[in-house]
Amino acid sequence: MEVKQKPIIRQSSNFHPSVWGDQFLNYDEQEDQSTVEKMIEILKEEIRKEIVVALDDETKHVGLLKLVNDIQRLGIAYCFEQEIEQALHHIYTAYGDNWNHGCDFLWFRLLRQQGFYVSCDIFNKYKDNVGSFKESLTSDVEGMLELYEATYMRVRGEVVLDDALVFTKKELQKVTKDPPSWNCTLSLSKHIEEALERPIRKRLPRLDSLRYIPFYEQQDSHNISLLRLAKLEFNRLQFLHKKELSQLSKWWKAFDPPKNIHYARDRLVELYFWILGVYFEPQYSSSRIFLTKVITLTATFDDTYDIYGTYEELKIFTDAIQRWSITCIDALPDYMKLTYKILMDCYCEMEEIMANEGKAYQVGYAKEAMKESIRYFMIEARWLNEGYAPTLEEHELVTFMTAGLKMLTTTSFVSMGETATEEAFKWALSFPPLVKASCVIGRIMDDVIGHKEEQKRKHVMSTVECYMKEHGVEEEYVYALFKQRVEDAWKDTNFELLTCKDVPMVLKTRVLNLSRVMELVYKYDDALKNVGEEMKDYIKSCFVKAMSV
Repeated sequence: MEVKQKPIIRQSSNFHPSVWGDQFLNYDEQEDQSTVEKMIEILKEEIRKEIVVALDDETKHVGLLKLVNDIQRLGIAYCFEQEIEQALHHIYTAYGDNWNHGCDFLWFRLLRQQGFYVSCDIFNKYKDNVGSFKESLTSDVEGMLELYEATYMRVRGEVVLDDALVFTKKELQKVTKDPPSWNCTLSLSKHIEEALERPIRKRLPRLDSLRYIPFYEQQDSHNISLLRLAKLEFNRLQFLHKKELSQLSKWWKAFDPPKNIHYARDRLVELYFWILGVYFEPQYSSSRIFLTKVITLTATFDDTYDIYGTYEELKIFTDAIQRWSITCIDALPDYMKLTYKILMDCYCEMEEIMANEGKAYQVGYAKEAMKESIRYFMIEARWLNEGYAPTLEEHELVTFMTAGLKMLTTTSFVSMGETATEEAFKWALSFPPLVKASCVIGRIMDDVIGHKEEQKRKHVMSTVECYMKEHGVEEEYVYALFKQRVEDAWKDTNFELLTCKDVPMVLKTRVLNLSRVMELVYKYDDALKNVGEEMKDYIKSCFVKAMSV
């Protein structure tokens, strides 16, 4: 007698389909760009000479700082990496903490951004006898804005910068409500509003350049050559990004996700945009393509563990990932076979590329990071299956890992050149404080914005519910507390970027940029689950609209 199997009851995800269709599947080939490329090289050389001239003249060091700031904010720092490092190192060694040429706030921010741990004592001279910031500061709106931006470079215990943030935020909000009474142009007022919304430290450089270029162009003192270079470089890079996105779109479309991976988020374009936030520069094209494939698969696995897979299926899949062999595919449920094969092929392809450079070990570390992430996904699945309510400490040990930022950090180093040594991969996998700070930012922001929606279906408790249950407090209290935890994690990020010497700044910057992506995606909504108008605008600005030169 045939025994009938019980039908499997699966949860519904209700994710909306991709909003882009085949829009990025193809791109228009560029005409011969040799003339443009020659112009770019001429402009670069012109700017390099300006930096050299300013370096050799002490009276031009303030102008040098302003030039470096403009280069960075216009999104072309990658064209002048050595020159910027040389310039800021020269200023640091020449003056130490004894800078006395004006533009103190810009000096402080730029040097700390570059990894020079200059003292915040310079800010004390802007306080009066009772410890408040001097009223005279309010007469210089642009100076207040620079002070505001500088405060976001602070580490724990720098009370003067905490106070400066409170002061400048309050005063700048007044300016935006009535710009004329502060002799503030509408252009500067909008610039201030954008800064209050998201300071430079938390912005993705590529998106910041989109806003800064038109603002810079309106300044009477703008450098025509620098502006032209920024626009030409933006368009040149946009073409490369469109080419990469087309390649990735064809790769993903070949698997027919709406049919074969129908339960998961179909967000290839949005995830490529995320990875563009990690590194947009031309030299990281190979890294960008690999990391986009990895994060796209990870999002699919996340939905498999969170929503679609049964506990027994997930145990089989977890074991197959740990064994990492295509021979495991026959043991998997049919719907899991495709994603497993894509995963194997993706890493195998990259391993062959890196083997040709003698660096196949890099992909080995990326595999280990993926295996670890999957193990933590499985712990969450077990909690849900058993109805287990973890303590907050247990919860964070697991969910800081399922946030994926440790895995993404490790994988982001693949194909990044000579700086991505074996020691760097070991550092990332050791879960150093910098990576932990990024996980705190990502996990908490994600949970605060998404926990109510997740609890509508069968889902493991979020950090919000865990804290409420353990401490017997209201939701709003947890929100306020977690907001402060995120700010403290940004302070820890700053501290580690200044003090951690285990890996070079170019690698640590990937961790910083991952935190910036979290800040953008999870500040007001889960922009991956619900792709709103703001996210669509960001994507169109990066991949559709060219810059008029």
